Amino acid sequence: MNGTRQAILALRSLRDMLAGTHEGKISVKWDGAPAIFAGIDPRDGKFFVAKKGIFNKTPKVYKTNADVDADTSGDLADKLKAALKYLPTLGIKGVVQGDFLFSKSDVKTETIKGDSYVTFHPNTIVYAVPANTSMASDIKSAEIGIVWHTEYHGDSFETMKASYGVDITKFNQSKKVWSQDAILRDMTNVTMSKEDTDEVNNHLSMAGKIFNSIAGTTLRELEANPVLAQTIEQYNNMYVRRGQVITNTTAHVNGLIKFISDKYQAEINKAKTDKGRQSQTKKMQDTLKFFSATNKKNLKLMFDLQLVIVLAKLKLINILSRLSQNKTFLKTKHGFRVTGQEGYVAIDTLGGDAVKIVDRMEFSFANFSPDILKGWDKGRT
Repeated sequence: MNGTRQAILALRSLRDMLAGTHEGKISVKWDGAPAIFAGIDPRDGKFFVAKKGIFNKTPKVYKTNADVDADTSGDLADKLKAALKYLPTLGIKGVVQGDFLFSKSDVKTETIKGDSYVTFHPNTIVYAVPANTSMASDIKSAEIGIVWHTEYHGDSFETMKASYGVDITKFNQSKKVWSQDAILRDMTNVTMSKEDTDEVNNHLSMAGKIFNSIAGTTLRELEANPVLAQTIEQYNNMYVRRGQVITNTTAHVNGLIKFISDKYQAEINKAKTDKGRQSQTKKMQDTLKFFSATNKKNLKLMFDLQLVIVLAKLKLINILSRLSQNKTFLKTKHGFRVTGQEGYVAIDTLGGDAVKIVDRMEFSFANFSPDILKGWDKGRT
């Protein structure tokens, strides 16, 4: 339950930042792809770009087009080569990480719900900037777009320490690169009303009460049974992928028991020998022993806790969405559908911690739904 405790603390911290009672920063999680690293190789002082292989035992970095071609291909290679060509104009010192948002060929002018936008679609979310703005002009004139979110400091790749947030004011200006950081600066539109504050406080107060009422014996049984814990997560993720919030937690517990029974029954039916059937039957019986009256009650409380955390998180995300300078959509086979940002990151400037707040219901549903077209689905319409 350490993760749950951290989630509650993160939401409290974000609430306090929005209320102006806690020092921190809030940044947007952009849905870019691929993740990209860039900067100066401390080993030889040369500029490089890289993927996450930068932190391999033998760091994998690219300093020439030949390096890129030797390790990648297709669209990924094209993006890395473009980054290698244009990012040096920023004069990056040290090492930074960001997300690739677009190359020139990815930028379009589209009419969405009657309004004209300049759009790019790097992954799941379509970003749309009103076409008559200076931001749209900057995007159209750029060769690539990158959003930066993390700096790394150290004398070698192996020993570098990450710090969230990138100060792009230290970069050179370049019309070739639409270079952004993810920090939200104008917080004037997200002052929480008394109703907003009361709603979030009620959810978080309830979360604390439920958390403290869950029996430690049930938690310890789950910790000692990772297969069951993984099965519960698998069951919950079915709802996340459908974009469904679990509201009837008693029914959810009963559904979990049926899910486990059906899962083992399918294995029993597939078994070709009596020994195989007996083995799967015993596994089912052993697993279902967990669901005593006490454990079922505590499981219900755990699902109740998940629900109030989700409700608090969604409320805070909706408040933050007032700040967006661009529109975000999902592209379907039948047109565009409005969606929110992928999520936000609360950065404690005193303690240095950074915690991600993601709308899993909306974003995971979009990621897994076959009806939502992704940026890399070039052949689908």
